[in-house]
Amino acid sequence: MTSGSADGSPASLFGPVSVFFGVVALITAALAGHTGIAFPLLAGSLAVTFGVIGLVTKLNRVKSTVGLVAGSLGVLYPVFLVAAVSG
Repeated sequence: MTSGSADGSPASLFGPVSVFFGVVALITAALAGHTGIAFPLLAGSLAVTFGVIGLVTKLNRVKSTVGLVAGSLGVLYPVFLVAAVSG
């Protein structure tokens, strides 16, 4: 009945979703002066979460890695920005 292919499973979407949230985190981090730091922190955290899950499931590993890196940059930029301004 099923071929056993993982291409149609919901687990194959972890990589593209991670990339999407990573790009959103980077864009909102660049606009953090206007939007605040909540959006890049939320989107970056989701990108990191879906990226790690995507790497664990071993589907779309390149997209999961790209999303993981972009999400972590989106999270770390506002954190370093707040640390630099406050201290």
